[in-house]
Amino acid sequence: MTKETPVQPQSQPQSLVDLPVPDGHRIYTFPGDLHRAHQTHTQQLAARHRNHDHRVLEVMASHTRVPYYIEARTPAGRPVLAIEPHHDDFALSASGTFLARPRPLTVATVFTRSRSVHPALEVTYADVDTVSELRDREGAAALAPFAARRYLLGHKDAEPPYRPYTPQALDRITDELRQIVAAHPGAELLAPAAVTRHPDHLLVHEAAVRLGCRWFWEDLAFWSTYALADCDQHLFRTRTGATMRPELVDITCVVLDKVTVLRMHGSQMHPARKMYRPIRHAFTTAADLVAGPGLYAERFYRTEAPTC
Repeated sequence: MTKETPVQPQSQPQSLVDLPVPDGHRIYTFPGDLHRAHQTHTQQLAARHRNHDHRVLEVMASHTRVPYYIEARTPAGRPVLAIEPHHDDFALSASGTFLARPRPLTVATVFTRSRSVHPALEVTYADVDTVSELRDREGAAALAPFAARRYLLGHKDAEPPYRPYTPQALDRITDELRQIVAAHPGAELLAPAAVTRHPDHLLVHEAAVRLGCRWFWEDLAFWSTYALADCDQHLFRTRTGATMRPELVDITCVVLDKVTVLRMHGSQMHPARKMYRPIRHAFTTAADLVAGPGLYAERFYRTEAPTC
């Protein structure tokens, strides 16, 4: 397949100065700035949708039933099989990269049964079945802009107090994922780097390594709890040693569309501004970009000897 240069969404800011950044005195007002910028972005796309611009998709937040709009992408290049622990991990950690550089995408979600929901909605979504159904709809909505194929493995996620995963669980899940990998020959594997200590992330990372994965995203689902802690960073470096080398992807041109994706995966989050933490992290990550004017970036890791 010939390589195509992705067409950037026309409604994104025309200048980087139009994007909100949490610097200087605006560090406290950044969520509000980003919220307003995203509202304007959504309104512009909605107008194009009303004018029958078929490049603009309408996506619906599963809990709030609020419509949002995002420009469709044209995938090109080598297919990618992303293996995520939970419904939100790809969206949080890697979606900006695939908005900016669309590739044919399949996402396998391992732990799809859960009781994890916003505390204010624990009465509305009171059991595993209702929460899992909501999270499934959120995952489908978040992946719709990528035209991604989905596999749901149906395992129950870990709950506090967290304990190490068992070797039996690792073997079982690795075998299930191996069948999916076999059905996608030639696809590049992408999985969590397991920067955090969460047992589901550690298990999926190890399973992916067993399957030959050489490309990993920086986990952001538990970023505010684990990934900022010095002890977790130390454990990550100790566990991976010199085998993982970081790489950055500039996502500045698609950051407002990533906010839309975050609104899909976390439709029950309240207030919605809590979902901006990954964008704030992308701003700090971009400080490590060696060239270019990028304000936001996602971090990935590759092994020293990739197979592709």
